[in-house]
Amino acid sequence: MTEYIEDIDELEGDDLLDAQEEGSGELYEHLKIVVDKGQESVRIDKFMTDKLQHSSRNRIQKAADAGFVHVNGQPVKSNYKVRPDDIITLMLDRPKHDNTIEAEDIPLDIVYEDDYLMVINKPAGLVVHPGAGNFHGTLINAVAWHLRNIPSFDPNDPEVGLVHRIDKDTSGLLVVAKTPEAKRNLGLQFFKKSTQRQYNALVWGNFVEDEGRIEGNIARDPKDRLRMCVFPPDSEIGKHAVTHYKVLERFGYVSFVECILETGRTHQIRAHMKHIGHPMFGDERYGGTEILRGDRTSSYKAYIQNCFKLCPRQALHARTLGFIHPHTGEEMNFTTPIPQDMEQLLEKWRKRLSAE
Repeated sequence: MTEYIEDIDELEGDDLLDAQEEGSGELYEHLKIVVDKGQESVRIDKFMTDKLQHSSRNRIQKAADAGFVHVNGQPVKSNYKVRPDDIITLMLDRPKHDNTIEAEDIPLDIVYEDDYLMVINKPAGLVVHPGAGNFHGTLINAVAWHLRNIPSFDPNDPEVGLVHRIDKDTSGLLVVAKTPEAKRNLGLQFFKKSTQRQYNALVWGNFVEDEGRIEGNIARDPKDRLRMCVFPPDSEIGKHAVTHYKVLERFGYVSFVECILETGRTHQIRAHMKHIGHPMFGDERYGGTEILRGDRTSSYKAYIQNCFKLCPRQALHARTLGFIHPHTGEEMNFTTPIPQDMEQLLEKWRKRLSAE
């Protein structure tokens, strides 16, 4: 177990690749970790790879070799073995990016709002929260602008704001807490899996059954740290995850499905569908932009490419969201229509099926 002294930014791997030679100038602290008292001896490059989601072991080795990885104030090489109570710092040759969330005038599709919370219909392509490579133009920057005249709401206070997240290229419903009490209450509901979340997706392939259950632990893919991987439920790797699905429409080579989350892990539906052989249509990270079903005629290839142009993202939409209001105790349920790009994609497949 590792204790974090401060929040760890999801550093882009390029931050490490850009490291200059040691002694080229002043160094700035970007990361600090205090190693737990019970930590076993392990190479520091492996240890840090497990902590930095967007950085490979090779990049960390390059940073260590350049003198940017320090332990107890001194630079170490990548083969250094971490010890209990070590203080590890990542020192780079440029100041840490200012992560202060600034209010930005970005339109929001607000489905519901009161003094305690907001429910927002996020469009595809909008990053939810500032992070590596996306420090501006996010949904939370837009929320900060919308609530700029409410003195009690501080977008930089972790006790308010986003309760959960959805991926940049996934559309659909999100809840934002305006008060610490609302965030604690809603966060507990998500933790206890008492919220209701239903997604719609177009996936590759035709299912044998009409509905099913996918269970498999989810952890970061060791070969691609921007992607998640599924491991056996009884393994000690990753976090327990369960997705229920139901086939709504069949188009032969693709299927339109409803997915209900029993748990909420990073990329859960995308990783689970990939795992059972049905990657999300248009999902580049999980292989969904390849032609995985159908013939290889030039006309079919052109048809699929036109489909990708209609919906140039993973065809995944967070359609419904339900929870208990943190103040009134009322049961709240919200539904948002399938967005235009996905609806046009579905219509294209419906017309193709009817023409056969």
